[in-house]
This record gives sequence, C-alpha cells and structure tokens, in this order.
Amino acid sequence: MVRLRLKRLGRKNRPHYRIAAFDAHAPRDGRALDEDLGVYDPLEPDNAKKVTLNRERIVAWLDKGAQPSAAVAAILKKNGIYAKQ
Repeated sequence: MVRLRLKRLGRKNRPHYRIAAFDAHAPRDGRALDEDLGVYDPLEPDNAKKVTLNRERIVAWLDKGAQPSAAVAAILKKNGIYAKQ
C-alpha cells in the first residue's frame, strides 16, 4: 500500500517537511518511492509560502490508490485537492 505522508527535514527546533509517496511500511524519514510532491514549512510566517504542492503529481498518486496520512489529508483539503468521500 502506498501512502502520501510527511518526511521531516531541517535542523533541531526548525523543522520543515516534504510531502512524498512512501511504501506504508517504510520509516518516516526513509526513501520515497517517487519524486517529492510538495513542501510544508509550519514555521513560515507567509501563508502563501507555507505550503507548495505539485497538484498534478498528487492527483496522479491519489488516482492510483495512494492514501494520504491524516496530516497530509488536512493539508490537501485546505488547498482544495483532496476531499474524502
């Protein structure tokens, strides 16, 4: 099963995350299956720069049956990409 989830990067007390497709059993910071699908920086003060998404690739992964994690689903819903049926 493939999941869209966050990969933590950054230094201590200054995290930022990449959104990527992972095998469901891979570790949190492990190797992604494909290219990065977006970036999420929770400490960015400018809301326009806080989330950057590759909409085409995310939709392609969702069409293939990938399931987003709870955090990624919330990010995608806020940006109008994912609406759980």
